[in-house]
Amino acid sequence: MSLGSLLPFHQAILEEIHDPLTSQLVLLARGLGLRKIVCTLMQIYDQSTNLVLLVNASADEEAAIGEELGIMGCRKPGLRVVGYEMGKKDRQDLYKNGGLISVTSRILVVDMLQSDLPTELVTGLLVLHAEKVTALSLEAFIVRLYREKNNAGFLKAFSDQPEHITSGLSPLRSIMKELQLHSVSIYPRFHQVVKDSLERKRADVVELYQPMTETMKEIHGGLVQCMSTTLAELKRSNTTLDLDDLNVENAYFRSFDAVVRRQLDAVWHKVGPRTKQLVSDLANLRRLLSYLLNYDPLAFHAYLETIIASNTQSAAGNPRQNQSPWLLTDAAHIIFEMAKNRCFVLQEASMKQTSKDVIEISDDDEDAWEALDEAEGRRPRATAVRNDRPKLRPRPAWVPKNIVPTLEELPKWHLLAETLKEIEEEIMRQESLTTRVRGDNVVLVMTSSTQTSSLLSEYLASMDPDAPPGQRGRQMLEDKLRLYLYWKARLSARASENQQPSASNTPGNDELNPALRKKDRDRAERAASRRRVRGGAPSTVGARDQGPDKGPATPREEEGILEEFLSTQDNASADAELALALSLEASLPPDEAEFEPVYGLLVPAQTVIVRAYADDGDDRMLAELQPRFIVMYEPNQDFIRRIEVYKASNPGLGVRVYFMVYQMTAEEHKYLASLRKEKDAFERLIKERGTMLLPIHEKKRAASDVGEAIIKTISTRVIVDMREFRSTLPSLLHAAEMVVVPATLTVGDYILTPEICVERKSIPDLVSSFNSGRLYTQCELMSACYKQPILLIEFEEQKSFSLEIVQDIKSYVRPTGKYPLKKAGNSSDDRETSQPPSIQQKLVLLTLAFPRVRILWSSSSYATADIFKDLKANSREPDYAGAVSVGADGDPAAGQGMHGPAEELLHTLPGITAKNAGYVMSRVRSVRELCELSLEEVQDILGHEPGRACWEFLHWGEGGAY
Repeated sequence: MSLGSLLPFHQAILEEIHDPLTSQLVLLARGLGLRKIVCTLMQIYDQSTNLVLLVNASADEEAAIGEELGIMGCRKPGLRVVGYEMGKKDRQDLYKNGGLISVTSRILVVDMLQSDLPTELVTGLLVLHAEKVTALSLEAFIVRLYREKNNAGFLKAFSDQPEHITSGLSPLRSIMKELQLHSVSIYPRFHQVVKDSLERKRADVVELYQPMTETMKEIHGGLVQCMSTTLAELKRSNTTLDLDDLNVENAYFRSFDAVVRRQLDAVWHKVGPRTKQLVSDLANLRRLLSYLLNYDPLAFHAYLETIIASNTQSAAGNPRQNQSPWLLTDAAHIIFEMAKNRCFVLQEASMKQTSKDVIEISDDDEDAWEALDEAEGRRPRATAVRNDRPKLRPRPAWVPKNIVPTLEELPKWHLLAETLKEIEEEIMRQESLTTRVRGDNVVLVMTSSTQTSSLLSEYLASMDPDAPPGQRGRQMLEDKLRLYLYWKARLSARASENQQPSASNTPGNDELNPALRKKDRDRAERAASRRRVRGGAPSTVGARDQGPDKGPATPREEEGILEEFLSTQDNASADAELALALSLEASLPPDEAEFEPVYGLLVPAQTVIVRAYADDGDDRMLAELQPRFIVMYEPNQDFIRRIEVYKASNPGLGVRVYFMVYQMTAEEHKYLASLRKEKDAFERLIKERGTMLLPIHEKKRAASDVGEAIIKTISTRVIVDMREFRSTLPSLLHAAEMVVVPATLTVGDYILTPEICVERKSIPDLVSSFNSGRLYTQCELMSACYKQPILLIEFEEQKSFSLEIVQDIKSYVRPTGKYPLKKAGNSSDDRETSQPPSIQQKLVLLTLAFPRVRILWSSSSYATADIFKDLKANSREPDYAGAVSVGADGDPAAGQGMHGPAEELLHTLPGITAKNAGYVMSRVRSVRELCELSLEEVQDILGHEPGRACWEFLHWGEGGAY
């Protein structure tokens, strides 16, 4: 096998689950090789006589599993993937030929219901991501259909996300009940079999704990303080809710935002805009904690500026009413000030430009050195011990005279450079030995995201190895500073062009600057007091010593600096010109003489691969590269276990791992908390397994007696449109003992009886349909084709059963035009406004336009299933052929007396569309007959408004029409 031989715990798991007569759930800790187990199990059944279906796999997982099976020898034909581009006939042939097939849940449900798949011949079903299975999921629907016709085939479910199986009462039992499983196998990292397999041969791990710079510590502390304040305010504003689990430690995780929103979903329409803003702020603060450690200082500072702009000005250009409260705190001022000082400081008289390329700072200019010390994260020291400070600093010609670039590098950059240097020395030492060391000298650097990987690759490609610590990436950061200044200058120029006559609406000026100026004055006074205590007289230097009433550089002063910078850029006529010149220069194709050094093959000792953490595909990557040196730039417990499996699978290979983590940061706390959460989740699941009563799955009895058979065949059939299988309602209808018949419907979503047609709308779909006008057309067709058209508006189960939540839904379809409204108290004064009508007003207009359309409300999919049962009571079953042909082009029953030019003429009439033309031709034999119908008869065929438009067009000029 390409991934090496199976480890003992892999073999133990396969021996436990290989029994085809047992339906089993396997819970495995992440990083221990779940994909290897699934592929090995599929390899066992790789024969044309078997039909094994893989369900709930993503497109990336399908590609990776197929590739892995091919490497393992399953090539003829290997894993086949059923997608939406494959036709019905091709799928039928594929199922009949057997083998290993991966199919989406939606397609599989439809094929099972239409008997395109021989369900009774399926050898087994493999379900991935079992933690996502609920009573409403399609996978539960698939298992029910599978067990209705096949009780001999096996069913295996897999999961490596134990933290997701914790919510609700007996979550493990719920999953086993929906998948109709009999047993569960749990293998955490602390399982004895796993420990024995992985701890025999362990990799050499070097732990590197890197402290942050002083400015980063201040920013990090400010972010944590803002997060604590926001959480406290959220709890104070919602005292009736159980928000005890909302703490800063949980806020480090990405799932925290969803947890908070789920807690507030039931009352989301009742909470004020301030609470909604607090929930959004928590997500922003969590991202900022991560960006502080991963983004370069200029990107981080630019992101903070976009937050200020978005909180002071709305998308329409007006001042925002509900701003983020944390932006007005003292901690926020520290965050913004320190973030800017990491990039540059604004200086005036204290730092004189002595030449075109350098700036000289006087030794006795204590305040200028203090500003640079604070910006670069150095602790202030006495003047006598400042010999290590460089007296000359390189200064690019394009930097404005009042800006001193500090360009603080991330501390891990220097740590990574030193680590790579150590690895290079170790490789040279080992190559001097006579014995050959197994493995390649490839150095693998792993990061948490592709953005971090790109930044590290850029840093390693441009760094100066001879520069002092903290200055190796100076050239890269100067390029980014130039891009930032160019972006900022162009943004300022555009804002000036579009500025309103009143200057009071300048973003970030009136709302935030009073607090910022006050805080800066306090800091300036405290700094002056410290200087006087040390015996020095206050001097006029820098941006921090401009008098108690002046404060930092105002936005207008900064605009002047940026305009000066923009004027120095030659031929900068387009926004992207400078970006292309700087960022794409390295990607231009080299000359022929330079091709080999740039794109030629490198020896392993010179190869450094920077990658982002992925899923189980990292196992195969490790097996193929076989690196001996692995640098984990950011902690990841999954990849640590992958290294353990990789080392245990290659016992003769010497592996050294450098584990980097920022000390006393959210990164370290998040890593430790994730270990603790996974351990607690496994312990809860093991405890539940020990006390769980296994669900009993009874086989459904056949309808033997006549009475039961009659009951089974009366009022149970529902014809469902194919697109509706993306929702949970078809699964609930099947669970409610209804016969679900999938079809491609032109009119409606559900056909309950020959007279009843239902168009189902979720709340977001309702808003989008109103804005696009699609709902008007759908109601028009239902009114023309069915006696009882119904619009069903379905809410979500855990959310409020109220239309007030509609105002929070943002549709990507913007309504066009203006809506006339009356001024309050003056009915004769009409005005035009861009304010669209409410959802209630639109529904009233819809009922006026289509009086036969009935509107039903449903609180959830469960309630909808009960409503359908009541609507179908004592009614005839719908006809499949008739439901499909209604409104479809090329209706075989249509067009008895119309052909050729007459049919073309019919399509030109108002109110007649391609969807209802076939129905009209089935009701009238000729255009002449249509012209002879009364207004009421035409409206009966086409509906109220389309019928009136068609009749008035045909009778224009008669009796005063039009």
